Amino acid sequence: MSTLTRFSVQPLSTMTRRLADIASARREPDLVIQGARVLSSYSERFLEGREVWISGGRIAAVKPAGSYRGGSAKLYDAKGGIIAPGLVDPHIHIESSMVTACAYAEAALLNGTTTIFCDSHEIGNVMDVAGVEAMLEDARQAPLSIFLTVPSTVPATTPDLETAGGDLTPDKIAALFDKWPEAVALGEKMDFVPVAMGDERSHAILAAALERGRPVSGHVYGREFVAAYAASGVTDTHEAIDRDIADDLLEAGVWIFLRGGPPTTPWHSLPQAIKTITELGASHKRVAVCTDDRDAEDLLAFGLDWVTREAVKYGMRQEEAWAMGSLHGATRFGMEGEIGGLGGGRRADLVLLNDDLTPVSTWYGGELVVDGKKITPILDEALSKPYRYPDTAYHTVKLPKNLKLTPDLPTETVVAHTIKTELPGITLGHVTVTLEPANDWQAHFDKHDLCFVTVVERHGKSAGNIAHGLLNGFGLRQGAVASSVGHDSHNIIVAGTNAADMQVALDAIEEKQGGVCFVMDGKVTAMVPLPIAGLLSDKRVHQVADEVKALKLEWEKAGCTIAYMGFNLIPLSVIPEIRITDKGLVLVPQMVISPLFEKT
Repeated sequence: MSTLTRFSVQPLSTMTRRLADIASARREPDLVIQGARVLSSYSERFLEGREVWISGGRIAAVKPAGSYRGGSAKLYDAKGGIIAPGLVDPHIHIESSMVTACAYAEAALLNGTTTIFCDSHEIGNVMDVAGVEAMLEDARQAPLSIFLTVPSTVPATTPDLETAGGDLTPDKIAALFDKWPEAVALGEKMDFVPVAMGDERSHAILAAALERGRPVSGHVYGREFVAAYAASGVTDTHEAIDRDIADDLLEAGVWIFLRGGPPTTPWHSLPQAIKTITELGASHKRVAVCTDDRDAEDLLAFGLDWVTREAVKYGMRQEEAWAMGSLHGATRFGMEGEIGGLGGGRRADLVLLNDDLTPVSTWYGGELVVDGKKITPILDEALSKPYRYPDTAYHTVKLPKNLKLTPDLPTETVVAHTIKTELPGITLGHVTVTLEPANDWQAHFDKHDLCFVTVVERHGKSAGNIAHGLLNGFGLRQGAVASSVGHDSHNIIVAGTNAADMQVALDAIEEKQGGVCFVMDGKVTAMVPLPIAGLLSDKRVHQVADEVKALKLEWEKAGCTIAYMGFNLIPLSVIPEIRITDKGLVLVPQMVISPLFEKT
């Protein structure tokens, strides 16, 4: 096991006398950071002329400049920079970054994030409890403080609508809470309609958390659901998409996590939701910021530090925004005595910032892991010894042979139910198109701006379920794209203009046991292999980021109207208006299967 983990710092209960002695100048600190301005997340002020005394990975005291008179302590000159608490991300999915927890740590620390709360529902959907526990073992070896919000909605719907690899029942969730101390909350309860309607299984899962005193995280759209959702015990959400629902949620006692998505994605909801503070006058005391989903490239470029700066851009003072990025997330999960601020006794998870709140250096548990925006040898060594997932995680793509990847060409006039893909790309339109008899599919594609979309069950739980559909407005004119990251059941989704290229894409994913790829003229021109559960790479984050960048270039060159992360959401059968799973076209919110073609 790496020597640089969350467990490298001893519990405060074992260190109080030592820290008191240091704070009282009766004993030498290990490290003194001098020449700093301090950003206090407690009082939301900049404090001029301060130094931070550190020992055993914890803060002993923040003192006036010049208090340390010399001795054996190591000295670090902040040169007038800002020392702030490390960022705390209260809601993320590691799997979205397509890297392991150990690899995720590198990007997080480069961006000043030292603690994350992750919901591993994606690997849970593939591998059930075994997947969640493997990620927890991965997290324990990572040079980052990683806590679990236990996946609450696996599968996202029912076996009638899709085939998932996992089924996290109330009993399984209760057992995860009882076994793993880092399981600190229930993850986002995505099935907000069943929760509001009093569904028995949904409320049994809520009870498994509430009876253990664990908080419940949420995921809700629609102001009409807020009251019942809050009454069911949900006390945070990252899905507030505008000012008014954010205001409703705060008044209902629900924490708001302002989600900052990269500006090119449809999930950058912070600019609208923050208006509950800036326009309606709500306090920010129960508001934090989060990232939610990031691919490997965006994880490096748009970390939680960027989200915090976005909060400043949209009206918060710097001190308020950084508190929303650090102390508030810690407070939500009852950890403000350990992380999120620069008080005595807290972990020495610190960030050196420049004047626009860009991280320059990061200390994790008192160890300098990033210096001058570059990782240090101690972090590089920790990252070179990642956790190895169980062999079963490398064999999760199980496909039948001789699959028929495209629907039959209609021989008479029919009405086709198509999936309209357009920006922003989260909600997909249900558009009917009349198809008259034609000699080939290309005539229909040209006339109606269509291409094929197919979902293949990949968990080996069916007799080879496969469903055919048509994308409307996706923009793909040649070739095929495919992904094993088809939310949330993570079956394989493949789109294309011809069966041959679609088969090449499917074969590439089967060979690598997962991935996202682009195919043109029978050749794979870009691919991000994801051999762990069909979701994660086993490479370092910069390597995966380079692969993602190459994939995005091919994607954009082909004219695809929604990004590949939006493409991965096409099977997500809990968001309107129409989706496709291995069982067929799903109409949402009716939650019924629709045929692809109907006679006129």
